[in-house]
Amino acid sequence: MHTSTHTVLYDPDGRLEAELPLDREPYECLVKAVLAWTDTDTLTERDSEQIALHLTGHARAVAADIRRRANQLPQDSGPRALADVVLKEAEELLSTPLEGTARCVQDRARLVRKLYECLDRLDAAPGIRAV
Repeated sequence: MHTSTHTVLYDPDGRLEAELPLDREPYECLVKAVLAWTDTDTLTERDSEQIALHLTGHARAVAADIRRRANQLPQDSGPRALADVVLKEAEELLSTPLEGTARCVQDRARLVRKLYECLDRLDAAPGIRAV
C-alpha cells in the first residue's frame, strides 16, 4: 500500500505564484557567467541543455511576473507597451527548441537579462504594486 504525502494545489489564477518573489541573484550570476563564456569546448551538449533548461524555466517565471505587473497599467501606457514588446520577443525565443549549444544557452541568458531589465522598469512605473 502506497500513500502519497504530496498535496496538489489548485491555483488557476496564479495567486500563489504571484506572491512568491523570484530568486533573482543566482540567475543573474548564471547569466553573467554564461555571457562571459569564450571557450565552451569543456561543456558537453547535455550540460549546455541543462543550463538552457534552467534559464528557460526562469525566463518563463519572470515573463509571467512581467505580465501580471503590466496588466496593472493602462493599455496606452509606455511601460506596458514596452513590456508587451519584450514579452512577444520572449515568447518567440522560448518557442524555439532547445539545443545543446553555447549559442542557445547565451540567447536564453540574454533573454533573462532583458526580462529583468523590463521588470525593473515596470517596478519603477507609477501605479505598479510590486510583489
